[in-house]
Amino acid sequence: MAAKRPLSVLSIPKAFQKPVCLQCRLLHAGNAAPVRIPKPTPFVPDAQTFLTLIGRNMAQHAAKIPTWEALFSLTSQQLRESGVEPARARRYLLWWRDRFRNGITGIGGDLSEVEKGVAELRIVEVPSDRARDAQATLTKDAGMRKVIANTPVTVAAMPDPANPREETEDVSIVPPPQVDPKTVRPIVGIKIVDGNVIGGTGVEYVKGHPGVARLRVKNGLWEQKRGHKVDGGERRKAEVRAKRRAAERKAAR
Repeated sequence: MAAKRPLSVLSIPKAFQKPVCLQCRLLHAGNAAPVRIPKPTPFVPDAQTFLTLIGRNMAQHAAKIPTWEALFSLTSQQLRESGVEPARARRYLLWWRDRFRNGITGIGGDLSEVEKGVAELRIVEVPSDRARDAQATLTKDAGMRKVIANTPVTVAAMPDPANPREETEDVSIVPPPQVDPKTVRPIVGIKIVDGNVIGGTGVEYVKGHPGVARLRVKNGLWEQKRGHKVDGGERRKAEVRAKRRAAERKAAR
């Protein structure tokens, strides 16, 4: 509910109310704080990748937003003039832009080891002081716990399923990289399933390498799906359903 205006203001006749000065508005707009442009990340290095990740066919506007600085500095009016249409696409882009500026990303946004848009994930064991990790189990040693680490790309550099003819070197004999337990941190949106499987949106399993997965940049990985209208949408739903029932009764006579 919108906030109500105080009675003291409502009681003043409009003829005596002080009008808002347009020059003051322009002055305040000119003294606005500079826009903060966040730094690119290994998983999101440029504007093209950002538009690809957020989906909703925003990648088609990549030519209109050529640089990282333009992505985070163009206003809604400037985006409109450059041809980013319809309005809901601009609102969606601005929404994701503010989220990224505030450190809120989709899956993979916090990864640091990324090569050509591909990140490698591994299940590794690290020392643990938790009481429940004191004893050994079938899937881990005593005093250890399993975590998912973002390691330098080795096995994940295998051919892309969409490009099976892509030539890559044989990395089946490459030993797993060493992981410093002090630097391992949780990865948002990714978890261990069934003891030795890495699960999460967009995670691809690497055949022949248990406990290893890859996450690659692809269209719509971070997309927030739009709602689907049912029976004309929320406002017209009752009207559309009433007409349908009337038509069904008429046809049943």
